[in-house]
Amino acid sequence: MKISSTSFLCSLFFMAFSASVFANPDPVKPFVVVLDAGHGGKDPGNLGNGYMEKIIALKIALEAGALLSSYQDIKVIYTRDSDNFVALTQRGAIANKAKADIFISIHCDSHTSNAFGAGTFVLGLHANKQNFAVAKKENSAIYLEENFEERYAQYDINSPESVIGFTIMQEEFLDKSIQLAKSMQDRFAKGLKRNDRKVKQAGFIVLHQTFMPSVLVETGFLTNANEGAYLNSKKGQSEMAAAIAEAVLEYKNGLQTVSLEALTTAVKESPVVTKMAEVKEIPVAADAVEAKNIEEKKEDAAENQTNEASSVVATPVVKTLSPSAPMVENKKETVKINPGIVFKIQLMAVSKKIPLTADNFKGLSDISTEPVGSLHRYFYGKTPDYKQAKDLLIQAVNAGYLNAFVAAYENGTKISLTKALESLD
Repeated sequence: MKISSTSFLCSLFFMAFSASVFANPDPVKPFVVVLDAGHGGKDPGNLGNGYMEKIIALKIALEAGALLSSYQDIKVIYTRDSDNFVALTQRGAIANKAKADIFISIHCDSHTSNAFGAGTFVLGLHANKQNFAVAKKENSAIYLEENFEERYAQYDINSPESVIGFTIMQEEFLDKSIQLAKSMQDRFAKGLKRNDRKVKQAGFIVLHQTFMPSVLVETGFLTNANEGAYLNSKKGQSEMAAAIAEAVLEYKNGLQTVSLEALTTAVKESPVVTKMAEVKEIPVAADAVEAKNIEEKKEDAAENQTNEASSVVATPVVKTLSPSAPMVENKKETVKINPGIVFKIQLMAVSKKIPLTADNFKGLSDISTEPVGSLHRYFYGKTPDYKQAKDLLIQAVNAGYLNAFVAAYENGTKISLTKALESLD
């Protein structure tokens, strides 16, 4: 069944209850989505079959943003809302300055063959020549910027290794980036019946500049006659925008937003301005470390490249939060517990295998881990009581894990937090 903006709007009523339940309780800090329409201005992007990538990407971004803005607890920020040129570093800086919850860069692909289909990328090693070619093509926009030699001195777009620039801080977002990317890809492939080019990793500079879960969407190939016509049409743009917006809502109403709901005593921040002024200071990444590439299931079955992480970033300065209530053994109220359900606090998912000692986890003990592909998820604590889990989450945030969240397991299998909470009713 194909997705349209009309059906999306019809679904707003159906999703209203869940959105209100899991909405961010802090009215000053909404869920911030930064939509980045690729290219623009003097950079047209690819011109397959005479179509203009910069225009198509902008129309999809604006329509997806309009759909998301219909939710009161979502703030949408555009890196550009007209046909103007924005440097790759400035795009990431806009998202960082806004303290965005997610960053989505929207593009159209091209190829010398008759390739077709939609694909979604997260940051990582290029893994194979095909992924490297896609990243190299998008990264070439740096040559249109003033003083690009100085600004991008650390990058060589002809070398996969020079673009990875991974830090442990960024790796903490990788698990969530993959979650968001998979949700989008499912909607492209299953909802819109688009050819599924999977979730992959590549070294896009625009993703390297951000410090939040980030994905880059290649909505399709303008060089393919049928797909180019589809993406250039109002129908195609509306369907892709709706698919992206629905994926964002699913992600927001999942683990991350529920983790925000737990922080009921968080210090309020200043309101976020929708239109960002020109960013004068570009955030500098922390000490770089190499990262293993996650295992990909690709059509060409390429080999993964692996590199061990080698350094750790400093603990960020955070404001201390207070647990919602002290944890006491002899509570009088009835605690709802499902014997098969346990809650753990996911701290991060990284490629490096870290010894489970408190010194390696900012003083936190009771650390556990589990492998997922070539990554390792690290957890703090374990409890069948969701209220205690929220208190553990606050402890993790106070320790410096600002992107920690509550993860739920049923009989050893990871499930959505929504499903876990429903089982407690």
